[in-house]
Amino acid sequence: MPRGAMIYHCIGIGVGPSNLSLASLLYPYKGVNCVFVDRKPEFAWHDGMYFPGATLQVALFKDLVTLSDPTNPFSFISYLFSEGKIHHFLNAQFDAVPRREFRNYLKWASDLNENVHFGEEVIEIRFDGHFVVETEKRTIRAENIAVGVGTEAHVPSFARKHIGPTQFHVSEYGLRANSLKGKRVAIVGGGQSGAEAFLDTISCDNDLLPKQVTWISRRENFFPLDDSPFVNDYFMPCFSEYFFDKDANFKKAFLERNILASDGISEKTIRDIYQRLYTLRFVEDRGDMPVMMPGRTVDQVRHDGRQWELAVTHHAAGSEEKPVYADIVIWATGFRGHSMPFLAPLAPRLEYEDVEVRIDSNFAAVWDGPADRRIFMLNAARQQRGLAEPNLSLIAWRSQCVIDAMLSGGGGARAAQKRSFVTWQPSHAWSEQQHRAG
Repeated sequence: MPRGAMIYHCIGIGVGPSNLSLASLLYPYKGVNCVFVDRKPEFAWHDGMYFPGATLQVALFKDLVTLSDPTNPFSFISYLFSEGKIHHFLNAQFDAVPRREFRNYLKWASDLNENVHFGEEVIEIRFDGHFVVETEKRTIRAENIAVGVGTEAHVPSFARKHIGPTQFHVSEYGLRANSLKGKRVAIVGGGQSGAEAFLDTISCDNDLLPKQVTWISRRENFFPLDDSPFVNDYFMPCFSEYFFDKDANFKKAFLERNILASDGISEKTIRDIYQRLYTLRFVEDRGDMPVMMPGRTVDQVRHDGRQWELAVTHHAAGSEEKPVYADIVIWATGFRGHSMPFLAPLAPRLEYEDVEVRIDSNFAAVWDGPADRRIFMLNAARQQRGLAEPNLSLIAWRSQCVIDAMLSGGGGARAAQKRSFVTWQPSHAWSEQQHRAG
């Protein structure tokens, strides 16, 4: 190592909301050297999915920093103020933050923070007492690293070989669904992104409408997001810590039971869809142009030279239905954790929990290296941390946990929070906590 070469306190790999939150909260810390790199040429966040009217499914305070440091200069309110539109935003009386506006906020934060660098791909990370991060441009070293590479589009394995101009993931909708006039469109997936794609395809002017739109979902109906107050307790720090201590069987069953707390459709989108269906059938006399098919699984897809043919099983009947034929197939089948080939040199030293790297209570990977050299895994432990892990709700709190652990060298302090209205812990554990609190 060259004499005098900088050793960073932290190097972040990936600049999505997770690491951008960490970079923003670290910014005011004087004397803390950090750098965050991303292979993308500039900031991007689901850029192919900005459907007209699409909004966040979380409150505006759940930005990069506010719920951990309301005075931080990278808050959403600071963005509105600095851009000279805070009064206009208030006057607009949005029910929820427009998704594109939140993306503009994230881009603003990444541009403002000189510790954030784009167009720099991490090739490999080694360890020799410090983490040695090889990028395509340089070699840099750090005491800690924060992996926040996010997720990548997921389609069923049988469909991956067919991905192209007429069959694609919903994340590419804005790039590929330019003209659907007179075409038959099949949308697979019953969550928010599938709903938004369905609404957009049936909301064209009449002379631009598709010939047919079929929406297929494994769920029994097109269910709303459960955004009720007590369910939202799942997205508080106290529940995240309660969930973390539970065994794997409980966690898996809980996530399956409560999927609609994080992956349902917003009520506004459902209402807009229903009203559009009413208009198409009863006002504009379009008949049954849109077809909604819940309770079904697409088992296979093939091209016969003219069109796509989807093999579909009806769950309740337990039998295969007539094939669905389409000119365009859109897979709204979610996202999975992004691959991390740069961690290959360290992989044998990490512990795993199913497909996830096992983390401790501070979101640091459990590994055989020194205790004061940490590999923080952000948005990479849904099975261990619960529904809130891939959600925006707790990114500021999670970032503060990382900072506290990284800078204190201990277990990490926690900002004082009033306890939940709900008693999640067993009564004896709760009684002990109350007694200790005096």
